[in-house]
Amino acid sequence: MTAVVDAHSAAPVPPDAPASGRNAPVWQRLSLVALLLGTAIAYLANLSANGWANSFYSAAIQAGSESWKAWFFGSSDMANSITVDKPPASLWIPGISVRIFGLNSWSILVPEVLMGVASVALLYLITKKYFGHWPGILAGLVLAVTPVAAMMFRFDNPEALLLLLMIAAVWATLKAVEDGRLRWMVLTGVFVGFGFLTKQLQVMLIVPPLAITYLAFGQHTWVKRIGHLFAALGAMIVSAGWWILAVELWPASSRPWIGGSQNNSILELTLGYNGFGRLNGNETGSVVPGGRGGGYTGAMGGPAGYVGAGGPPGGGPGGGGGMWGQTGWLRMFEPAQGGQIAWLIPTGIVLGIAALVLIGKARRTDARRAYLAVWGLWLLVTMAVFSFMAGIFHSYYTAALAPAVAAVVAGGAAVCWSQRDRLWVRIVLAAAVWIAAIWGFVLLNRSPDFVPWLRWMVLLVGLVSGVVMLLAHRTYLSAVAAITALAAGLAGPIAYTVDTIATPKQGSIISAGPRVEGEFGPGGGGPGGRGGGGRDGARGGAAGAPWMTPGGNAGANGAGPAMPADGGFPGMAGPGMMGPEAGTGGPGGLLNGSTPSAELVAMLRTDADSYTWVGAAVGSNEASGYQLESGYSVMPIGGFNGTDPSPTLEQFQKLVSDGQIHYFLGGGRGFGMSDESQPSAQIAQWVADNFTAETVDGTTVYDLTAPTE
Repeated sequence: MTAVVDAHSAAPVPPDAPASGRNAPVWQRLSLVALLLGTAIAYLANLSANGWANSFYSAAIQAGSESWKAWFFGSSDMANSITVDKPPASLWIPGISVRIFGLNSWSILVPEVLMGVASVALLYLITKKYFGHWPGILAGLVLAVTPVAAMMFRFDNPEALLLLLMIAAVWATLKAVEDGRLRWMVLTGVFVGFGFLTKQLQVMLIVPPLAITYLAFGQHTWVKRIGHLFAALGAMIVSAGWWILAVELWPASSRPWIGGSQNNSILELTLGYNGFGRLNGNETGSVVPGGRGGGYTGAMGGPAGYVGAGGPPGGGPGGGGGMWGQTGWLRMFEPAQGGQIAWLIPTGIVLGIAALVLIGKARRTDARRAYLAVWGLWLLVTMAVFSFMAGIFHSYYTAALAPAVAAVVAGGAAVCWSQRDRLWVRIVLAAAVWIAAIWGFVLLNRSPDFVPWLRWMVLLVGLVSGVVMLLAHRTYLSAVAAITALAAGLAGPIAYTVDTIATPKQGSIISAGPRVEGEFGPGGGGPGGRGGGGRDGARGGAAGAPWMTPGGNAGANGAGPAMPADGGFPGMAGPGMMGPEAGTGGPGGLLNGSTPSAELVAMLRTDADSYTWVGAAVGSNEASGYQLESGYSVMPIGGFNGTDPSPTLEQFQKLVSDGQIHYFLGGGRGFGMSDESQPSAQIAQWVADNFTAETVDGTTVYDLTAPTE
């Protein structure tokens, strides 16, 4: 599997890669089919258990399948009252799928699975071109079994499309490095631009790696390379800017409110809540409304010791990281993130550095070096940003690291394996295997009740494989050592991925794999975080995360506030923000959708065609379940957090007087409900003061067509 460099080309010529894919040996074809078919089968297995998955996005997909206007803007409801808090690109493909196949879990989630398989295939093709078939298989396999990636390729968050577009951007850049054609850099810009329309500024994390790689290793003079980079920038601006310009120029009176913004501006959403606010914690309209991170003091009325993302160390769970976890260089290796993504990060870094040393004096345009540089920079830049961002951070964000980890491990291993005649290279290979085994043991030991024997097998097999690899480098034993080392390195991720596939994932914050001791924060093993679907999640809460579980225990490590026994966030009245108890119906919450009973759905459908909205509820997740089950528009007051000023009290009163809204569905736990200055709280109070409450299967319902005297 040694990759050699043709004397007349910057691209390597792997000895196991035939001149044409049509002439590939049968064993290559079969192994590739096994990789892709196995990935597809695994991702499709138990897919329906995820139900509506993230009902926040599923409701928008439903809306887009019935209204082209909602499809274009990414509206939460068919009547276009407000959008989701992201651009709509990730909703477009499943929206078309639902138009064709009807509204169900599979029509929403199968497109995500196909994007996952396409991502694995594309990463294989990129790696195979520079290092050969088996390194390509390794890259695809590592990506496929990375727990957080496998989870997001089965879920309707934007990550699946984002990862595919980012991998495609690397593919186009490496093509440009090879032949220097302008069109490849233009295509790079297009992929990044549509990545922006998928998840805004997150895609920009790969722009420095792409630009540096092309500038350092591309063809032509440096002046021409800079010109090509500006062309890529122009293509990126055009491919993202057309939609932003359309939204900004569209009359505000005839388009939905831009969810997540306070001034109905996509630019504000881009630069604020979804942009720099994620870095510095200044997220107006976030779940921490008290200022820089804010915590649950101020409007929330929470305990003074609980600070937000930007608060001082020790103020809440996670110390200096506040509610979103501890910031710092080791953030990706902490319990909340470690089992999601970090299994092979140390090994990849060791192998990547060694491979760059081995490539050494190869010509500047050597494509192997460019490959390792672009993926390595992607890994390091994204890790650095994720490690120190002070705003909202969830463990599933780390899916953005998965392609880079897989590529660096495969490319670095291929180069080192080809030079294993050298003693120091064998030492590096053995060390990489030992690191993977020891670190795998540590990660598995964080959930000691999960396949308890596996961590010992990983440790033993990995240590022995490293020794054999070090000593038997030119016998059949070296191949055996490589195979067993691979098994030891991937056993943990595969076990976590199998657990992820077997466990229902629902809600806005989910995690891959089993519960892990020491997790904390939203989605870190607390209510709804493991399997979603209720305050306790699929597993009945998470050990080691008492501050996020019902019962009022102290925070992680004894620091932080007590958690109210009803499961709500500190300072919030009423049932928990997560949603109903697992397996029960009723109102939703901030993070999980509502689960209306058949009686309530029948009520919403009564004379539904006579109303623009059959109902209204505070918070997008609260509204989403009612809309998905009834099939009619339900207005999400205040957007995701209930803090968006849409609609205002006056606007809502006007809609009610015009007979456009039938019911108000109480019980929402949006954060706006705790602040009387918020329109959502004002609306809820006005409804309670002027309409009669009726309880339908645990849900408080107000008929807005029948006011009290």
